Amino acid sequence: MSGETRSAGDASVVNSNADLATWDFGIAVGHATDEPGGTGLTVVRGVDEAMRASAHVFGRATGTREIALLDPSASNERVDAILLTGGSAYGLDAAAGVMQWMEERGRGFSIAGGVVPIVPTAVLFDLAPLGAFGARPTAQMAYRACTEARTDHIAEGSVGAGTGCTVGKVLGPGRAMKGGLGIGIAGTGSAQSGVMAVAVAAVNAMGHVKDRDNRILAGPRDDAGQPLDAELLLLEAGRPPMSAGENTTIAVVALNVALTKVELHQLARAASAAFFRRIGPAGTTFDGDVLFAVAPLAGRRVPLLQAEVVATAALEEAIVRAVRQARGRDGIPGLAD
Repeated sequence: MSGETRSAGDASVVNSNADLATWDFGIAVGHATDEPGGTGLTVVRGVDEAMRASAHVFGRATGTREIALLDPSASNERVDAILLTGGSAYGLDAAAGVMQWMEERGRGFSIAGGVVPIVPTAVLFDLAPLGAFGARPTAQMAYRACTEARTDHIAEGSVGAGTGCTVGKVLGPGRAMKGGLGIGIAGTGSAQSGVMAVAVAAVNAMGHVKDRDNRILAGPRDDAGQPLDAELLLLEAGRPPMSAGENTTIAVVALNVALTKVELHQLARAASAAFFRRIGPAGTTFDGDVLFAVAPLAGRRVPLLQAEVVATAALEEAIVRAVRQARGRDGIPGLAD
């Protein structure tokens, strides 16, 4: 495995996704980016078959599609792809492009006469301040993202669902910094016998983002351009209220081992700790935070607690990389500039 490796508790965190395919997650990740419009989308699909999935919805200003199918009590046991998209509620329409791509290849829930692809979707708000309000991800973009999806060397930063992301909007959009999309990988043991996770996170947070040493990397900027602690600012008297629904981190964490749907739901709840460790604040009344968890339909079994620790470590890394790899635009600075 290439890239810097370090320890995070019991999990090794790897900063490179160049050799991602060798870890056998069974997923491919594809982006479509509307650079002038300041929006985009990211598809996480099975390489050649469906996945088992669940989700944890803990923001209270969410925009989703087919999320109810991921509840452990729902009868559905498989999904064909997860779509993370900009465009707010308008972006939900882009899922039609993923469905078309799957249907053309006979992939989906089999019924008389054909298949029905299952594509749970979550959106983030990027209609302002970057790009153009009328620019929204389309079905054609989602189709292209499926076609161009990769199992390694996945682009990060201001691409796909991370194109129009910003963070640190407590002092208003003009004092924000650029958010983006990050990939995090963590594992214990070898690629053949260990438990490993890869996380894909699009970070469009109201608050700041911290690294593992609790240093604020990106957030609301002071007059000198330095990032500030968003939670401390919110505690100050007279701070203006946030706009509902404009702040969201949406993510997918994929395992290389088989888990039941109930276990995936439990894992998604556990791994949401990464949001609260790296983002301040997260999961608020004004956030649309959603975390999907996926795994192969069959394969090795491992203790759930191991999988939870690894998934959390991978997601923390993805959140940090989302801002580290983001390029600035339209007067909003990014750490990758």
